[in-house]
Amino acid sequence: MEKQLTLNGLDFSPEENLSRYLQSIKKFPILTPEEEYDLAILYQQTKDKSIAYKLITSHLRLVVKVVSKYRGYGLPIGEMISEGNIGLMYAIDKFAPEKGFRFSTYALWWIKASVQKYILNSWSLVKLGTTAAQKKLFFNLRKIKNKLNLIDDRELSENVLHDIARSLDVSVQDVTDMNMRLKAHDGSLNSVIDNDSDGANEWMDFISDNKPNQEESLAHAETVKYRKTMFNKALYVLNKREKDILFKRRLYEKTITLDDLSKTYNISKERVRQIELNSIKKITKAIELMQ
Repeated sequence: MEKQLTLNGLDFSPEENLSRYLQSIKKFPILTPEEEYDLAILYQQTKDKSIAYKLITSHLRLVVKVVSKYRGYGLPIGEMISEGNIGLMYAIDKFAPEKGFRFSTYALWWIKASVQKYILNSWSLVKLGTTAAQKKLFFNLRKIKNKLNLIDDRELSENVLHDIARSLDVSVQDVTDMNMRLKAHDGSLNSVIDNDSDGANEWMDFISDNKPNQEESLAHAETVKYRKTMFNKALYVLNKREKDILFKRRLYEKTITLDDLSKTYNISKERVRQIELNSIKKITKAIELMQ
């Protein structure tokens, strides 16, 4: 499929006219679950581009929603949306509606993957690490800081640095360096994204509020359900001790301490931590192989 979408001779390219693109995609209808399923089945059978077009245009707002979460990386919004649209197109060809998941749930993974790949490639000039741990740090540091209300702080305290480094399995220096890189590229919601005949448009103009609409709430619920299903299927890679440690350290409402678990299994606290982290890696790898 083409990278750019056209309708009645009009070019809908977010890279050329972002504000017009954002306004234009609002008129495409959101499909009901039944309509979406029927179209997906029909496309699977026919590979008709006009059917794919209906599925794609009904999810263009989902791409913008995903990209809005990555606006702080200092990269052109229009280009990130274009990359997200490519991921959406890949999702169309790979989607299997008979498995029972909504297309939006499935497409979300492809959109994120395309946008993240573009961001990582664009940040290669600052020698961003390419290990799984570095990528996790890159895409999760700002999220963690938001939860801790530290997004405006350029410097992080030693305790926070150590907590983040431990939770993401990277060094304190890695966290410090990444924090400075991200702060250097942080964008503003009030920055002008385009100028047209009606005046300057800011990114804030296209984000109504932080409350999810019905479609987003449903997509989120189905994503959570999908992740739980994949997680439960992946548990087979762990032995009894690994499962017990992982659940008690990460999934119980009240976390069991390393000290308590070390006494239970008669091993060192460091060994418990290693088992915990290795279990997460094994689960992650198993899930990746299933997708």
